[in-house]
Amino acid sequence: MIVAEAVGNALARLGAGPVFGVVGSGNFHVTNALRAAGAAFYATRHEGGAATAADACARMSGRVAIVTTHQGPGLANAVTGIGEAAKSRTPLIVLTADTPADDPLNNFRIDQDGLARAVGAVADRVHGPGTAVADTVRAYRTALHERRTVVLNLPLDVQAMPAPPPQPLAPVEDPPVVQPDPAAVTELAALIAAARRPVFIAGRGGRGAGAEIRALADASGALLATSAVAHGLFHDDPWALGISGGFASPLAAELIHDADLVVGWGCALNRWTTRQGRLIGPGTRLAQVDVAADALGAHRPVDLGVPGDAAATARAVLAELGDRPAPGYRSPDLRARIAARGRWSTADFTDESTGELIDPRTLSVALDRILPAERVVSVDSGNFMGYPSAYLGVPDEFGFCFTQAFQSIGLGLATAIGAAIAQPGRLPVAALGDGGFHMAAAELDTAVRLGLPLVVIVYDDAAYGAEVHHFTGDHTTIRFPSTDIAAIARGFGCTGVTVRTTGDLRAVTDWLAGPREAPLLVDAKITDDGGSWWLAEAFHGH
Repeated sequence: MIVAEAVGNALARLGAGPVFGVVGSGNFHVTNALRAAGAAFYATRHEGGAATAADACARMSGRVAIVTTHQGPGLANAVTGIGEAAKSRTPLIVLTADTPADDPLNNFRIDQDGLARAVGAVADRVHGPGTAVADTVRAYRTALHERRTVVLNLPLDVQAMPAPPPQPLAPVEDPPVVQPDPAAVTELAALIAAARRPVFIAGRGGRGAGAEIRALADASGALLATSAVAHGLFHDDPWALGISGGFASPLAAELIHDADLVVGWGCALNRWTTRQGRLIGPGTRLAQVDVAADALGAHRPVDLGVPGDAAATARAVLAELGDRPAPGYRSPDLRARIAARGRWSTADFTDESTGELIDPRTLSVALDRILPAERVVSVDSGNFMGYPSAYLGVPDEFGFCFTQAFQSIGLGLATAIGAAIAQPGRLPVAALGDGGFHMAAAELDTAVRLGLPLVVIVYDDAAYGAEVHHFTGDHTTIRFPSTDIAAIARGFGCTGVTVRTTGDLRAVTDWLAGPREAPLLVDAKITDDGGSWWLAEAFHGH
């Protein structure tokens, strides 16, 4: 056994995977070692797609996924996806070859450690045969326990060295639950008990803690909302307001703004979730619960910060409340209002479809009705992105994958591939703009090759819509001739349909009734929305 094989074997035995990548000479042996040890491998057409698919798969499965790349350009091609994963604190191993230390003139040579750190990832490496397995275990533990994206460099000369025979490998246990301080629990319970209009907003750190947060909300009369990345967490709760922030419905925004207490559960309370702070009323008190102490108050001052796991803290606060009366926000009248207008619906807009172009809101409402409820929706970035986020319901927090921390367009298709592999029992849905589609079209081949029953919705306005709508001046550089995207999809082996009216969506119904042996791409020619308010706010931060 050589070091490359020892590393791949160790990662597979630790339970890491699945593996996504593009195989070159530098990562050939380690990839085959992973496969030989039982890790599933999915070949993508580009390393950027591999990184994003692995990121999405880790988010939707709870496992430490793996990206494998060639040294130099292979890693560089994956950097956007790695940056997204790192900014999202996705537990991920980027297993990349590296040039030998004694070969400074190698054409593949770049500062791979510096490149990893530049986008927020942890840079680590395998140092030699004697430490290869220990180095691998250390990288895996960092990814799992610290929820970090780790770039593990495998120099070519080290990879080729003989490795000691495999030894039994102790499992790396899940990280210990961060228990809240009892004094902080008492203080948070007092804030909640005194609140007349409390709202709980759960974020990434609240995923998996839905039952505990709901129980506390029921006891205290709080309304429930999520950040975008936790969308679906309170899917079937009658007191849920959906996504807080730019995608919030008018009623949700009103109720959050009128809260006298907002508690963030594993939620950063950043500019997106609070609409640049405008969703926080002038007299609203803020509390924040997070396992990372440095996250508390990082985006805005809070009245109380509680270091602790969201589920453990919610249980502790509920016990502290006991039978203490809490007036809360809830009432029969409010429940009826939330049922009627808590989510975006056709009542919130006038259909502007023309017969040649379909209103993206009308499109999204119709697709929400047509597509099976058991779905996992992945959304690319762009002017369109609020429509699928606001109008497509999802069954739980593992039904929505939002790779938006880096705000890069072009990640949505690979996101959907990774989410589909993580959630094989659900219909995978990718929502893209035409710009993002063109950037990532090569991964249609991956979806076809893997036989994924993927629905790709392209909100096609033949432009980089965000820039068209939010910048004045000559738009020649950001508008494009209309493209027959459905024909491109058929060229890859997909079913491709063009949609200009709701009647054209019969093709989607037909595809759903069939064997679904190839992906379906819907090229929706959409009307001009004049510029989405969520991106108008986003550009204030640039």
